[in-house]
Amino acid sequence: MENYKNISGDTLIKLGYRPGKWFKEAIEYINENKLTEEAMTEYLLPYVSQPIIPLNKAGAPFAINIRAEEEVEISNVESVIASMQEIVKTPTVVGGAIMPDACPTGPIGTIPVGGVVVTRNSIHPGMHSADICCSVLLTDFGKTNPQDVLDAAHSITHFGPGGRDRDTQFRFPTELLEAFEQNAFLKDQQMIAAARSHLGTQGDGNHFLFVGTSKLTGNTMMITHHGSRGVGARLYDKGMKIAEKFRKEISPDTLKQNAWIPFETEEGKAYWDALQVIRSWTKANHEVIHNATAEKLGAEVENRFWNEHNFVFKKDDLFYHAKGATPLDAAFMPDITGPRLIPLNMSEPVLIVEGETTGSNLGFAPHGAGRNLSRTQHRRSKGDQSIESIFAEETAGLDVRFFSKEIDITELPSAYKNATTVRNQMDEFGLGKVIDEVMPFGCIMAGDWEKNAPWKQKRLRKMEERQKNEK
Repeated sequence: MENYKNISGDTLIKLGYRPGKWFKEAIEYINENKLTEEAMTEYLLPYVSQPIIPLNKAGAPFAINIRAEEEVEISNVESVIASMQEIVKTPTVVGGAIMPDACPTGPIGTIPVGGVVVTRNSIHPGMHSADICCSVLLTDFGKTNPQDVLDAAHSITHFGPGGRDRDTQFRFPTELLEAFEQNAFLKDQQMIAAARSHLGTQGDGNHFLFVGTSKLTGNTMMITHHGSRGVGARLYDKGMKIAEKFRKEISPDTLKQNAWIPFETEEGKAYWDALQVIRSWTKANHEVIHNATAEKLGAEVENRFWNEHNFVFKKDDLFYHAKGATPLDAAFMPDITGPRLIPLNMSEPVLIVEGETTGSNLGFAPHGAGRNLSRTQHRRSKGDQSIESIFAEETAGLDVRFFSKEIDITELPSAYKNATTVRNQMDEFGLGKVIDEVMPFGCIMAGDWEKNAPWKQKRLRKMEERQKNEK
């Protein structure tokens, strides 16, 4: 024993053990007790890493509920299918589906918007992405004037980066605060600060506040579309880091974007619970905007319902990762109080749908109209036409506003897939039945907030000041 040399992590790695959280405890025990090689091998038996899990080269089956009807759609559909063919090789995957609004979102092998991936006993953060629980909520304001609803909502909502200042923040529900403080993923102060300041905000991109009238009743309805904002993005980052640790240890051949957290682990259960808290926060995020609008109008709320379309849904030991797909199956959303919502674009109705689960839809419908072109490609497709003329042409007869007061042409109707095509393919592939439509009156979106962003204005002022001093 006099010649005993302390071991290190490198010693264990050279002996064939894969790094893990147990390394530190094991190394301390072995060194303190000066274990012989034989005794060390026996002691480490419980720590032997599980075998590497190989890819499923044959791939799990998936349903294709999409068909290219125009030339511009061909490469889009081909890319989406190619991505799904790689995704279903992930060892945990048992099935999947592609919706008619599908479009690629990253390198081949990344879940597309309009994709559903079913896995066993595993949560894949990359498959719900950073905008956790992106969702839509509808409030029926009865016969209230739609112009009044849009004006009131505009004075209350908040688009763009960042959150609300202290003077304009909504009260943070006590039960939500307690839920954050009790979860290992959510309890840090930065996470809670983001949850407070982002409550009642809608972000940017394709998020919107839409006002229209029911085709069936003529009632005025308001729909908001947004996700979990900065708080969800922070949880996603944490989840991806945990999933990557597991990927390196148990399935290094799995693509990084498809790494998973085993549900039966301590981390898996804590992450699942965190997702449910984020779901509650996001629903509250919608509700404070709707409630404040109703209060300002002094209007009665006749009905309200919501659904997420970017989340992970659990049924027994199966996890349904929906990246831009609307859940039809009631088992996915036990708190559902009404039908589902599918927005298309600002000039088209928001569809109110219901439907049954089938072998090909896996309990889901499309979540919107999707894109055939990237934002950059869409801008180029407009050639020399001015932003103002594009806006006037595509929003004629509607009260369309951009919160930043800067038009974003990549959110105008022409930026999205043909709405009629999506609706026709919903019928063709059995993806929900339209039971009502909210006919458009107007909407609010973030707009091109970067054009006059504060940091750009600050830089411009500095440049002007420097040029002035150089004269």
